[in-house]
Amino acid sequence: MRTLTLAILFLTLAITANGQTKNDMREFDPNFAHTVFFWFKNPDNKADRAAFEKSLQKFLDNSEYAKTSFIGMPPKASRDVVDGSFTYSLIVTFESAEAQQNYQDEAPHKVFIEESSALWDKVIVYDSKGVQ
Repeated sequence: MRTLTLAILFLTLAITANGQTKNDMREFDPNFAHTVFFWFKNPDNKADRAAFEKSLQKFLDNSEYAKTSFIGMPPKASRDVVDGSFTYSLIVTFESAEAQQNYQDEAPHKVFIEESSALWDKVIVYDSKGVQ
């Protein structure tokens, strides 16, 4: 009985550890990358950071067009060539420039901007298409 219980436990852990959400299952799409850098008005404010992260994650979870996403912060140790002046970065990939434009116009994106735009002083966007 103990062996059976341990086997079920390990099987459950293996399934849970490998279980991925629909967003995790998306593969990086090299066709179009949208990279955004945010500079906050109050970068050390923990409440602002928590609100931003929650709103951004909600937006990405509900986007019909974003294929993959990465939310980042500048590393503590930087080299002279690394600009670590931003508060957050976001990298989102799309199957096409048209899909990225649709993402700009979708309701979850507009809600995110409405909820979070008061937090930042500056935003810079770099869009790139893949080298074919």
